[in-house]
Amino acid sequence: MTEPVLVEVTRGPVVESHHRGAIAVVDGDGRLVAALGDIDRPSFPRSAVKPFQALPLIESGAADRFGFGEAELALAMASHNGEARHLAVARSMLARAGLDEGCLECGPHWPNRMDDQAALHRAGLKPLRLHNNCSGKHSGFLCTCVAMGVEPAGYVAASHPMMAEVIAAGAALTGAPIGQDVCGTDGCSIPTFAISPRHLAHGFARFVTGVGLGPERARAAERIRLAAAAEPFMVAGTGRFCTRAMAALGGRALVKTGAEGVFIAAIKSLGVGVALKIDDGAARASEVAMANLLIKLLDIGPDDPAYAELTALARVPINDWNGKPVGEVRAAEALTGLTVG
Repeated sequence: MTEPVLVEVTRGPVVESHHRGAIAVVDGDGRLVAALGDIDRPSFPRSAVKPFQALPLIESGAADRFGFGEAELALAMASHNGEARHLAVARSMLARAGLDEGCLECGPHWPNRMDDQAALHRAGLKPLRLHNNCSGKHSGFLCTCVAMGVEPAGYVAASHPMMAEVIAAGAALTGAPIGQDVCGTDGCSIPTFAISPRHLAHGFARFVTGVGLGPERARAAERIRLAAAAEPFMVAGTGRFCTRAMAALGGRALVKTGAEGVFIAAIKSLGVGVALKIDDGAARASEVAMANLLIKLLDIGPDDPAYAELTALARVPINDWNGKPVGEVRAAEALTGLTVG
């Protein structure tokens, strides 16, 4: 099927380009609350499932054993900018478990912000593994290995005992079929499994409602949700959508981006999970779509403290090189007309 246009890009009065995709809003019992497009077509959620992947860090006892607070738990589910505080917390997590950066198997890459890249260039330095946007997650993986009493080396392999726990946690929450036929390798070298928006949304609904979860897992999920709400900077960083949205919402929604146009939200007060996939993988479209969904689902109006920030994220101006507005990225008719209920 041809997916509906969710986001359009204008220049002057003309729609210059558009982005198609699918959206699923599901409650903890698996009931479909709202949908657009083919919500049963699997795609790789990539970093959007990091909250699931952080569960073994708590369930293994590692988080309590090493005295991790909200900043560490938020970083364990982060796709961070590689700013100074991100590096410091990741380095501290490893040190508490008797490990160091050399144990990370995520690979190095340049920090996200140009200012941080320039600082490394000026100092004649190369990027570290700690700069990798997944270094917090990988630090959590390594600490979990220590708490489990298993050899950390090779932890990125699906056959490793710690990674097996990570994979099992995601499979249990989403109920999605997991096998080699839907398995790929993420940018940080761990396995990633293709999941439909319906399954992904259901998993995050269960994550925030506890429906079908044992008490220990429900408590672990709640700790991760509250950590992200308390430390939104750690989840992404300066100027990033996840940080801006969660800071504005004050805990009303957990949001997490994934590569290739995937985005999720989990709204505890409504008992729903939200998952969207932009067909062409454009982050600009997934962010605008998610901001519009949050406004709609949370009924955010002009009197809401989050209104200014969320509306800024929901309708993004396009400027020329003189800084003058010449167009915008905005929700298309299919998204603005989405019926919820």
